[in-house]
Amino acid sequence: MLTETRLLAVVMMLGIVSGCASVRYASQAAHGQWQLMRARRPIDRVIADPSSSDALKARLQLVKDAREFAVTDLDLPDNQSYRTYSDLKRPFAVWNVVATPEFSVIPLQWCFPFTGCISYRGYFHQQDAQRFASGLAARGDDTLVAGVTAYSTLGHFADPVLNTMLRYGDDDMVATVFHELAHQLIYVKGDSEFNESFAMTVEEEGLQRYLSARGRPQEFEAILTRHRHEQSIIKAVGAGRQELATLYAQPLSADEKRARKREVLQATGDRVLALEHEYQLPLYDLWIKHGLNNAHLASIGTYYDCVPGFRQLLADHDGDLPAFYAVVRTMRRDPKARRALCSIR
Repeated sequence: MLTETRLLAVVMMLGIVSGCASVRYASQAAHGQWQLMRARRPIDRVIADPSSSDALKARLQLVKDAREFAVTDLDLPDNQSYRTYSDLKRPFAVWNVVATPEFSVIPLQWCFPFTGCISYRGYFHQQDAQRFASGLAARGDDTLVAGVTAYSTLGHFADPVLNTMLRYGDDDMVATVFHELAHQLIYVKGDSEFNESFAMTVEEEGLQRYLSARGRPQEFEAILTRHRHEQSIIKAVGAGRQELATLYAQPLSADEKRARKREVLQATGDRVLALEHEYQLPLYDLWIKHGLNNAHLASIGTYYDCVPGFRQLLADHDGDLPAFYAVVRTMRRDPKARRALCSIR
């Protein structure tokens, strides 16, 4: 059995904390992961438990079905991930802190051995995240604290299905299982665009095959339409981010930049709200209501930029997923090949 003390050693070795991270941060990461793992129960046992609600049983039965499909039809990892359930008794699994300097849309990064450099720092307790963000804000950084419903340990631990994931709709739940297992299959340190686009491609292809196998192929077009609408909204955010980047590069005084920054953020929020209203798809309205800043814009990356290249690569291999995976693996140590794939539009 993996005790909390042993887990702390594993967490530090794997790089959930960096070598220079504080003991306090290391401890909260280990304790949080340990609690999550300790709460795991086999999905079959939860379904068989008379005290489990019918709604919970139905959702977990769906996960079980999707998990088996991932192995048999998508050649995704056949391991213990997403075969257990953890009820964390809270609305989010972790809270991520994103921060940027006052006049930059480039997020601060924290570098870890097994994930590479990432643009956030995660906490299992909201107050710890808020405390860290407050320290960054006190020195003048723009900050964001955002709750996250799920995260992946990339196969280093047997990730459970979390109660925080149950807010997803059925199709989103299935897609999330495929997406996270794709990360376990192939992951490139420090290349979020490549990783997320690969996982998104596997997610969409997997969901299309899953719905077709369940006699519901017509539902997939609606899902693709929603993805296109999401991407339109994200592109509006990206346009605001680029406008700010151009502004910050100009030889203006700090006061001039602050005034212009407020104007750009207001205009960006207005554009995003208009699109959300058009598509009836609220994504960032709460952020806009409370005031956008650099960190909000920096946190919204796109999972879709490299998807056309991945889709073309899959088509080139006649939809053969194992052959597709094999080619993608060769790109892990070839940045030029990854850039070429992501340039396809």
